[in-house]
Amino acid sequence: METPAILAFGFYFLVIVVGCFMAVGCASLVRALVGLVATLLGVAGMYLLLNAPFMAFMQILIYVGAICVLIFFALMLARADADGDEADPAPAARTFKGVLAAMLPGALLAPILLLHPTASHLLPPDVPLADLGRRLMEDYVLPFELISVVLLISMAGAVLLVWERRDK
Repeated sequence: METPAILAFGFYFLVIVVGCFMAVGCASLVRALVGLVATLLGVAGMYLLLNAPFMAFMQILIYVGAICVLIFFALMLARADADGDEADPAPAARTFKGVLAAMLPGALLAPILLLHPTASHLLPPDVPLADLGRRLMEDYVLPFELISVVLLISMAGAVLLVWERRDK
């Protein structure tokens, strides 16, 4: 059972890394968004490996299904030119500084974690999905509904703006 889990971890890791490089390195914003979607789907796969199917479903539903769709609407509205300022490649010095800044937290934290490993803790009790749903629909119903209204209004506004541009 351990070998399939290692292979699945390697696959999801590869999907996440390739998606990250696509999201950061593609000149086309739509291809970069596809890289972001691949990365988020890889993270959902990692949640499945952690035996958290609800979290994996929420990752797909919220981030891939809602956030990426909103980003896609923003890209449609922006209509960035292919020869605009954002299409120019970044200077090598800026790229080097960015890679250095991305690696700095890991380089600082790795020796600390190796010298002072964390103590293991007992697993928290499992919360049944029915209890989680009941809490969302009783205690947190107002924030839950407000989030859905904000997403609905932003999607409707994006469609309205695209519709008005087509008329002109």
